[in-house]
Amino acid sequence: MAELKSQPGVSTKDFVVISEIRDNLAILKDGSLRSVIEVSSMNFDLKSTDEQIAVVSAFQNFLNSIDFPLQIGISSRKMDIGPYLKSLDVLTATISNELMKIQAIEYTRFIKGLTELANIMSKKFYVTIPLHIVETMAQAGGAAKGFLGALKSIASPSKFVKSLTDQELENYKIQLNQRIEFILGGISGLGLEGRLLNKEELMNLYYSYYNPGHHL
Repeated sequence: MAELKSQPGVSTKDFVVISEIRDNLAILKDGSLRSVIEVSSMNFDLKSTDEQIAVVSAFQNFLNSIDFPLQIGISSRKMDIGPYLKSLDVLTATISNELMKIQAIEYTRFIKGLTELANIMSKKFYVTIPLHIVETMAQAGGAAKGFLGALKSIASPSKFVKSLTDQELENYKIQLNQRIEFILGGISGLGLEGRLLNKEELMNLYYSYYNPGHHL
């Protein structure tokens, strides 16, 4: 019988693709960058048929105008209304009018009952915009230097990420910001609002993704 060799344990960190977060972007272990835009929502069902057709057509044109990959994601989580209920209790205690106090108590009771019958979900919509440093090197270097630099980043992305200076990162951010501005303009054309997540928001987003139900 063949002897079984013990395998070294795999750390949970090995499943995290993010190397670090600087400013408003995430640097991945493969040497690529990511920025995330939070997008508002619209009630599509309440729009007329003509309005719905116009929205779908505008969205189609928006997608066809993009010449780089992106990711559209939806975060759906159970909403914690505990703080809201506590604020209602505090507000109710300050009401002197008996009739209004009774109404406030009934409203609080209704909200509690509603959450017991069904899960109240919070949905947020995101667009993740990537920039692969390899492609920027190839474009900038046309020459052998850019090509060789791209090959090095592919061969050892972790070393490349660690050696990435602030000045080099600023140069890559210029190209990424061009994509961000383009997407924000397209989102605005759809009648939606887009907002670029900052460092703290990015950390919370990715932390909650890898640790469901928890926040920083």
